[in-house]
Amino acid sequence: MRIIKKYPNRRLYDTEKSSYITLAEVHKIIKSGKEFKVVDADSGEDITRSILVQIIIDQENGETPIFTTDMLTKFIRFYDDAAQNLFGEFLEKNMQMFTEQQKQMMGGLIDNPVTRIVQETTERNLMF
Repeated sequence: MRIIKKYPNRRLYDTEKSSYITLAEVHKIIKSGKEFKVVDADSGEDITRSILVQIIIDQENGETPIFTTDMLTKFIRFYDDAAQNLFGEFLEKNMQMFTEQQKQMMGGLIDNPVTRIVQETTERNLMF
């Protein structure tokens, strides 16, 4: 597993490459499908989730966000709600189902250059 350390100066250090990297480079690692973990350099605490949230924020501030304001508002309302765990499980299972459906759809198409391009694009999008 690739380990990335986050230092107090907010810089990310890739222990595999022995160099500092940016959030954009972490995004590339995610899209490549490689397993990774981000740890606080001082405490060793796993902070991967907070880095993932930062990447989502960057993506959502771009030209083509996935989440609407209404959807994000509803997500926030589920925090500290009795149904919070159920909501998280619901989202995770739906994402798994969506991923499987994409794989099945792509597997059933005839192998041609256009299909390969669509498949590669879909896989890259699903890795995010």
